[in-house]
Amino acid sequence: MRIVVVGATGMVGSRVVSEAAGRGHDLVAVFRTTRPTALPPGVTAVEGDANDPERMGELFNGANAIVAATRPAPGLEHTFATTTTALLDAAATAGTRVLVVGGAAPLLVPGDPDRLVLDSPEHVPPQWRTIAAASAAQLDACRAHPANWVYLSPPVVLEPGHRTGQYRRGTTTLVAGADGTSRISAEDLAVAVLDELENPREDRHFTVGD
Repeated sequence: MRIVVVGATGMVGSRVVSEAAGRGHDLVAVFRTTRPTALPPGVTAVEGDANDPERMGELFNGANAIVAATRPAPGLEHTFATTTTALLDAAATAGTRVLVVGGAAPLLVPGDPDRLVLDSPEHVPPQWRTIAAASAAQLDACRAHPANWVYLSPPVVLEPGHRTGQYRRGTTTLVAGADGTSRISAEDLAVAVLDELENPREDRHFTVGD
């Protein structure tokens, strides 16, 4: 499978590249400013701006799947939905399915189906609210777009860790442990991304947790 990863130098994107390469896929790692180093053998690194649909369309041509793992810099959260729409435009033109790695904010709180994670201070402290709101807007942008997309909401806590190869999958409700914590390593999130690309399910919005 030929997979294009946009945001390949980020925490999630770099691990998706490694996981996909380890499974023998043909990888194109798209970076905007900083060329990735120490890429797995056979991975092609190319420069490209996610906000440039023409350039992205060129890179997406002939791909079997796209992973959008971009994340705005602090202070630019308002661009998140616009950037995602540009990627969806390019994916639609190429006729290629795109998996968007978003945020936990649009998920429902376990045991409280009328409340979003976005509106839950126990999950989203004030310093995270701006990026959380941006991820909710990002999902809205996906829902409004005719492209063939699937949206992956990570748990509340997503950080580098160990690859166990195991995770729990849910749909639109946050996956949490008995103690209420919701987390996964970026390595295991990458496993979930590749599992979805290799064996797509019908869910347009899903989540995972450890």
